[in-house]
Amino acid sequence: MSKRVLCLLSPGFEEIEAVTPIDLLRRADVEVTLAALGETLSVTGRSGIILQADVLLSQVNGRDFDLLFLPGGPGVKGMREDGRPAALARTFAAEGKTVTAICAAPTILHDAGLLAGKAFTAHFSVREELSGAREGRVVTDGGVITSRGAGTALDFGLELLRELCGPEKAEEVAKSIMA
Repeated sequence: MSKRVLCLLSPGFEEIEAVTPIDLLRRADVEVTLAALGETLSVTGRSGIILQADVLLSQVNGRDFDLLFLPGGPGVKGMREDGRPAALARTFAAEGKTVTAICAAPTILHDAGLLAGKAFTAHFSVREELSGAREGRVVTDGGVITSRGAGTALDFGLELLRELCGPEKAEEVAKSIMA
């Protein structure tokens, strides 16, 4: 049975941080569902690239997924104000499912109370709020995977693959793209 990932998109999401992991996951036959936080399926990223979500977040049952993926970028502010992403992250974690965030999105995991006692990293712009963030490109700790930003999106996506599909599949995909 294919693994399933839920990726949340809010206006202003960082395109590289969303598309790179989505592409890598789909290359490994992982089912990735894009859920828009707003009232429309078209979501515009920080650089004006529009992604078409599969569903609205209001139509999603988080229990149908194995991993929650939160891209970063200026759209994180809207996700934090919305509150549903943090609540969803808490539910995933309570069910023993992996929660992942890149760039500024670890602030959502912080809001959800999921970073206490965990090793994590985040974009330099949120380091003051997230004291204790590490310097690693990708940090994995007990069901929480975090990464620093657009420049680490490939490493982050491959780590999501390792988590869901194992190191062999991650290596196969990495080799196929000459990573």
